[in-house]
Amino acid sequence: MSPSENQLIRSAQEGDVEAFSQLARNFERRVYTLAFHYTRDPHDAEDLAQEVWMKAYRAIGGFRCEASFYTWLRQIMINAFLNHRRGAISQWKNERHDSFEDARSDEGEEIHFMLKTPLGSMEDDFERKLLVGRVMSALGDLTPQQRLIFLLKHREGMTYEEISRAFGCSVGTVKKSLFRTIAKLRQQLGITPAPLEYAQCGAG
Repeated sequence: MSPSENQLIRSAQEGDVEAFSQLARNFERRVYTLAFHYTRDPHDAEDLAQEVWMKAYRAIGGFRCEASFYTWLRQIMINAFLNHRRGAISQWKNERHDSFEDARSDEGEEIHFMLKTPLGSMEDDFERKLLVGRVMSALGDLTPQQRLIFLLKHREGMTYEEISRAFGCSVGTVKKSLFRTIAKLRQQLGITPAPLEYAQCGAG
């Protein structure tokens, strides 16, 4: 039998590098995918994912198993992402404006968490790929913070309260960000909600 997650954590805390590597293998794809959708650049995503694992390795000794390993790891991810954003802003301010380029990732990268409907005919597959491209383009028009909050809610399944604690802000701030994000995505995708839906979102 393979060692349980708790066994791997205990071994990693005792200095077992292989145990930590096994924990990393269990979650590396999930960490990279979130980093990719956040940065929209495969190289930046790889660098950011490596930074997350380095921080987790240094901090594993302080993990007290009060939450799941991934919940603990996800908070490290969020902090690393936010620090990455602040560093990017600082670097941008120190460079010439005309040398800045908005690097965009391949819009063909699929967003499985947003499009979980089963595929049917070739025509359905083609339409799905078109929709994926439109969604990727629309996500690129969000600010990094809007994109991260959106991903945490709709990809990670975090509650408003969990996101607000992770960001150190109010629940109302999280809801307002998500409302604006959804409105922006609807506009980009040409989706017009019914008036009642607007009223419900506003009330929420």
